[in-house]
Amino acid sequence: MPQITDLPALIAQLPEERRLRFERLFDAQLEIGYCLAPEPMRDWVSRQFGAVNDVETQYIVRVTNRITWEGAAFNPLRARRPVKRRIHTRTGNEPDLFADPLRMTTADVFGRAVGNHCVTSSNPARWDGQCAVLIFREPDPFAFTADQMRDYFRTALDWARQAHQADADARYFIWMWNGGPAGGASIAHAHAQLGLARARHYAKIEGLRRAALSYREHHGADYFQDLLAAHADVGLSFEVNGLPGFVSLTPLRGKDTWILGRAFDDQLAGAFAGVLRALIERADLQAFDAAVLMPPLFGPLPGAPTEDWSGFPFIARIVDRGRPDALSSDIGALDLFAQSVIAHDPFAVHQAIIGAPQQPGLQSKHVN
Repeated sequence: MPQITDLPALIAQLPEERRLRFERLFDAQLEIGYCLAPEPMRDWVSRQFGAVNDVETQYIVRVTNRITWEGAAFNPLRARRPVKRRIHTRTGNEPDLFADPLRMTTADVFGRAVGNHCVTSSNPARWDGQCAVLIFREPDPFAFTADQMRDYFRTALDWARQAHQADADARYFIWMWNGGPAGGASIAHAHAQLGLARARHYAKIEGLRRAALSYREHHGADYFQDLLAAHADVGLSFEVNGLPGFVSLTPLRGKDTWILGRAFDDQLAGAFAGVLRALIERADLQAFDAAVLMPPLFGPLPGAPTEDWSGFPFIARIVDRGRPDALSSDIGALDLFAQSVIAHDPFAVHQAIIGAPQQPGLQSKHVN
């Protein structure tokens, strides 16, 4: 199995047309860092990191997306850093505020969307004019099924339609899930966040749309298809439930995995559930953030400016948020102000995804 340090060599071995496509999307550099471990600390270094030589000579791969200017520095040795732990329980001991949502949570003025496995609540601490919480009947964020995920998507879509009917200017939908407290959930009971923006899409999604349009203008090619193909060329793509996906070379956090759908529908929900289950069971995912980024669900009002969303897929994205029992955060100043610093090898994550025997629909896939 390749490792992230093999990436420059994998790129160099590609046929010229594919290599040029990869290089117009990404810059990948292998850096070498040196340090000296004094004699008194060499035993500790060996116990903590495995070998003194691994610490004194380290190989870091820096990858930059030339189109979106996202970037990551990969060094799997960082996964062996000493991290202080705290006592942690997955669901916590606090009262379950979502145990009785119809009586104990706020409702939107237009009502609630109710599914077989979930129900919406209007967000009492709002981050947009139209925003809601999708409360799952199953309180454990790690105890989901594909059938439940399809119901979560359907119910969220029902809420979006109701919100749009109540506010015709609201048309840009986003679905998000903070998996556990370490993923940012303020309440332990599993729930997703829903938003329907007015005027323009949320900033990161609009930025991605504009980057894709600029790429098409300059290169005459579809950004998302080339992005998928470039990951396929180095062995990081897969197919699940009939949809393509890849493990990102410029991740926000570790294990950053994309699935490219055609709609916010049952097919995408099933693929999302399969990949998330594989990451939990095969890649040691213990806390996560996930979202579905998509073009506007509803057309503009008459006379409103038109926007070009052609080619923009429905992107289900999952990232790791570290160990829930770690005292330190999984994100720091480097990640916020420079580029992501990643301790997971994307090739190992890819192998965990496609190697899950309980997910027969997952397979590695090369895209031309």
